Amino acid sequence: MEQSIAEKLSALNPIELVVTDESHKHAGHAGARPEGNTHFHVRLVSPDFVGISRVRRHQMIYALLKDEFALGLHALALETYAPQEVLTC
Repeated sequence: MEQSIAEKLSALNPIELVVTDESHKHAGHAGARPEGNTHFHVRLVSPDFVGISRVRRHQMIYALLKDEFALGLHALALETYAPQEVLTC
């Protein structure tokens, strides 16, 4: 599931993409399955997000992952940024 998510989100031309399976943190919660692969955290930085609202960014991601949701993906925690929104230290 993690690889499938990353592959699908590559359509958004990421300059940074981190997909983390957090299913273990949700054991016993709604939508959780013993085998995992249900809850993920995604950090995505993309030039495709320039001038796009946070809600629209999330809609873009959910549209790309519709098949994964049909296969048991239950929840995503999303961090979505345009490159200029990322703070550099």
